[in-house]
Amino acid sequence: MWFTGTGSSVVGAAWANSAAASMLDLDDGHRRARGHPGAAVIPVAFAVAAEMGAGLEDLIASIVIGYEVGVSIAAARTTYGTTGTWSSYAVVATAAALRCASCSVVEHALAIAGESAPNSLFMSAPPLSFPTPESSDIKEGIPWSVVTGMLALDLAEGGFTGPRNILDSGLLYRFADVSPLGESLHICNAYYKLYCCCRHVHPPLEATLKLIEQYQLDAKAIEAIDIETYGGALRIANQTCPATLVDVQYSIPYCVALAGLAGRESLLPLTIDCLTYEGVSALANKVSLTVDAEIDKQFPARTLARVTIVCGGRRYVSEVTEPRGEAGDSLSWEELKAKYVAATRFHATGAQQKQLLAAVEELRSKADLEPLKACMSTSFEKSIARPNA
Repeated sequence: MWFTGTGSSVVGAAWANSAAASMLDLDDGHRRARGHPGAAVIPVAFAVAAEMGAGLEDLIASIVIGYEVGVSIAAARTTYGTTGTWSSYAVVATAAALRCASCSVVEHALAIAGESAPNSLFMSAPPLSFPTPESSDIKEGIPWSVVTGMLALDLAEGGFTGPRNILDSGLLYRFADVSPLGESLHICNAYYKLYCCCRHVHPPLEATLKLIEQYQLDAKAIEAIDIETYGGALRIANQTCPATLVDVQYSIPYCVALAGLAGRESLLPLTIDCLTYEGVSALANKVSLTVDAEIDKQFPARTLARVTIVCGGRRYVSEVTEPRGEAGDSLSWEELKAKYVAATRFHATGAQQKQLLAAVEELRSKADLEPLKACMSTSFEKSIARPNA
């Protein structure tokens, strides 16, 4: 289990690392899938690669395959489903590639996984339904999809069968609208987050911060923040007085207010201090959310928002804003390294951060996986003092 110095079974390690990635809410995402393949695929790939003694090329190939299968199936769905409803397919593909499973086993494993995946019926309901889903540690069901996907492969290897025609259902899937596997690798079109919160939060967050910085606004003097965005963004809980960090991750008003008062670094990473930061709930209650028809038409291909801030009796209106890190304007390698350093600053020393970055550079330049494996197997758990709220 990464950076804990503690081991587990293959399923246990994959579950723990997937849960950590999902809980942090800094994992990558994919527009076509409307979800987060990496938090499921990558923990499984590392766990099964360790089990099989696989090398770097096989590890990377399994990750690419997992993204291809998972995103393709997610994009073919005729109805929206949170990541956990389709990432179990990606898990099967990733693990099966490393175990060199037969075609018959893969067929049944995919079918078992598809039928056994988290249903997320409540979280996958249409936008603006009642009641609004309550944020919880279940989130999108990604860690449980890891368990169901890996057990589906184990079952299929033992002769257990699944409904192999599940993906032939035109009621559930429409593959005619999906590019053939391998035509344009899905893993090359993932987006990256710069804040530990739901992607729906990022467009208005970026727009708000730009206005505050451009006009040197005093966040404490803001009278109102009006956010125009797409319907999906109104589907999350959006609490103005959150009780947990998960509540914060799913709240546009609170994250916007927190970043305005405490700075963008308060969301990379989120800490328990954010729940008691002075004035955040008061400012969050001044945030309004509405759906803009033109912006809504572009979702899910693009996630956009326009923000109007009223401060000192004047109105400041942003451009229609897209969050940073999208596939078409991806973060640079230096920006990704800076993100890692910022996100781990309370849990790793400077020496530990440098150790991991050096291990990744060894992998990039020399195709040597061993330094990274050694680094990930040691404990990086160190409580580092952080500023009080």
